[in-house]
Amino acid sequence: MMNKTIRIGTRDSELALWQAHNVEKRLNDLGYKTEIIAVKSQGDIILDKPLYELGIVGIFTKTLDIAMIHGDVDIAVHSMKDVPTALPIGIVQAAVLERASTLDILVYKGSLDFLNEQGTIATGSLRRQAQWLSKYPTHKVVDLRGNVNTRMRKLQQSDWNGAVFAAAGLERINLKPSNYIDLDWMIPAPAQGAMLVVAMANDDFCREAVSELNDIDTEVCTHIERQFLKTLEGGCTAPIGALAVFVEDDILFKGVLFSIDGKQKIEIEKIVPMQEWKKLGFYAAQEILNNGGTKLMSEIKNNLNK
Repeated sequence: MMNKTIRIGTRDSELALWQAHNVEKRLNDLGYKTEIIAVKSQGDIILDKPLYELGIVGIFTKTLDIAMIHGDVDIAVHSMKDVPTALPIGIVQAAVLERASTLDILVYKGSLDFLNEQGTIATGSLRRQAQWLSKYPTHKVVDLRGNVNTRMRKLQQSDWNGAVFAAAGLERINLKPSNYIDLDWMIPAPAQGAMLVVAMANDDFCREAVSELNDIDTEVCTHIERQFLKTLEGGCTAPIGALAVFVEDDILFKGVLFSIDGKQKIEIEKIVPMQEWKKLGFYAAQEILNNGGTKLMSEIKNNLNK
């Protein structure tokens, strides 16, 4: 069966292809034959609307899901933060690769004086928008869509002061400029910095091959973060941040839910023994919901549906 070629599905952006080639190399090093098949997702095609307005769960992953179900590709590689918390029937998580940086960064133009004055920041993320406005309520946030190359180009061609990016994506394709600052106060998206490989549940060969790439620490931490997200969101795009990290024999978890305008914030921070990880995200989300989160989520859904 080692003669079987594993067809790796990916989006066709530079970052997505980097991630697919990274998985390909790891599989090749283990002795597996591979082929990369790139497709364009709706999320890469429709760039004139904010993501939350498109109302499609998994807009960056849906095309690859269909390709897998149709048998056109065997596995797919994703930025894990783009993947819906509920995978389509028949598709399973096969491996979570060792995590890169979880940080958000601000790429800015000129000086940083605007941070203490009026400023305009670009992002396509409600989570980043809410956290930015919470810290800088006098600033304006504008929508920015496209792959990282497109967003960087739009920033350079604009009159904005800066734009927010995930550090991991820019670092992977050597696009991180010198004019940036770490936003270590911003809680990242659940699973930010992690890569996910999915396979068909009934494909034992590919599942077993890909499982050799799994990083257990990253799998545990992203499970907690995505469980937190799933318990809170109920299928809604909302300004939710989550981060789980190992601290010796414990797990430190930080989770946050914001209103879209950043004026309301419900946060939680917990340290629990490592063996309590399986339900940590669920219990943390329940605390948020019981602490005003249910009402806030309802308001967010109403605002997004207007």
